[in-house]
Amino acid sequence: MQLQDMNWMDVERYLETDNRIILITGATEQHAHLSLLTDVLIPQHLANAAARREGVIIAPPLNFGLSRHFLDYPGTISLTQETFDAVLIEIVHSLMTHGFARFFICNGHGGNSMPEALKELHRSGDVSFVWYNWWRSPSVGAFEKKYGLRLLHANWGENFPFTRVVPTPVEGKEEVPHEVFMEAENARDVLGDGSFGGPYTIDDDRMKELFDLVVDEMVMMLRQLRNS
Repeated sequence: MQLQDMNWMDVERYLETDNRIILITGATEQHAHLSLLTDVLIPQHLANAAARREGVIIAPPLNFGLSRHFLDYPGTISLTQETFDAVLIEIVHSLMTHGFARFFICNGHGGNSMPEALKELHRSGDVSFVWYNWWRSPSVGAFEKKYGLRLLHANWGENFPFTRVVPTPVEGKEEVPHEVFMEAENARDVLGDGSFGGPYTIDDDRMKELFDLVVDEMVMMLRQLRNS
């Protein structure tokens, strides 16, 4: 259930029996040959699938994150840490006003992190939070181990049918060590097209397997959150 498909009376009725909500945090930044909104599209699709099974409301995604390291690439839009934290905190406080108290934050971007103020709120015991970096989840780790793959920025692991905007290269790319990229003054000098390396794509059946594994894990965590 997405807020865009509901009116305020629908939300009020929902809150009579459930106080969970899914928030989506991502980024608008270069992803080599993939969509600039890859970090939003993936958690959005995952959240939609999990919410359908668990009957949880999804708030509109926060489309911008901390992406200053990719500003050499046109189309990248970045927030500061202070702005990101302030926006997310105010979103949470707004929803708390209505009675939401259990927040599942599905994060799609490695530059984003949970604001300290929300951690403090969680520790108070009045509100529960789950911060879920989908690409670092146990389900993804098991998938990588099973197939001998490594999920990196803009490689096979983010190449779903819904993130493609042009045909992706068939040949793989040599991995770029993270520390080399982080120390670079110009990311494009190190990354070229923007991918961190490895295969650009794998079989779509395997990507569906990955997607389903992550959704299963999210559903399990949403059920745990309800009982927290």
